Amino acid sequence: MQFANLITLNRIECGVSASSKKRTLERISHLISTGVEGVDQNEIFDSLIAREKLGSTGLGKGIAIPHGRLKSANQTIAAFIQLEKGIDFDAPDGEPVDLLCALLVPPNCSDEHLEVLALLSEMFSKPEVRDKLRSTQDPKAIHTILTQFSSAENRESEQ
Repeated sequence: MQFANLITLNRIECGVSASSKKRTLERISHLISTGVEGVDQNEIFDSLIAREKLGSTGLGKGIAIPHGRLKSANQTIAAFIQLEKGIDFDAPDGEPVDLLCALLVPPNCSDEHLEVLALLSEMFSKPEVRDKLRSTQDPKAIHTILTQFSSAENRESEQ
């Protein structure tokens, strides 16, 4: 699975100002709905909020992976937002979240959903990846960081 197939430059934003978890999820919903034809901003937001009600998608170390199922999606969709300043996201370590990678999957994609979540969790567990993502304001550079990691992981697993 190539993460590069799930995220595009038009679904990456840097230096976003947000005041709360709700506002950040609204921003992600808007970003995805304007970058993917045929998906509704409200449906995206409702899916992300419903998942957050089950428990925070904050991982710790300033990272969150909001995710949910999207009936109108025919493929898995990802978006990335780097916040200007961290926000409370109910992360287990209590640290503010400033890097979010959202994931939306069609209703019947459970295996792919879990694979992508595992890849993202592994990627964000690497301090050097988090540092690189925080140190740039360039969406293209962020896209490269995200996609190089998944490509490197795939090459290693194929050997």
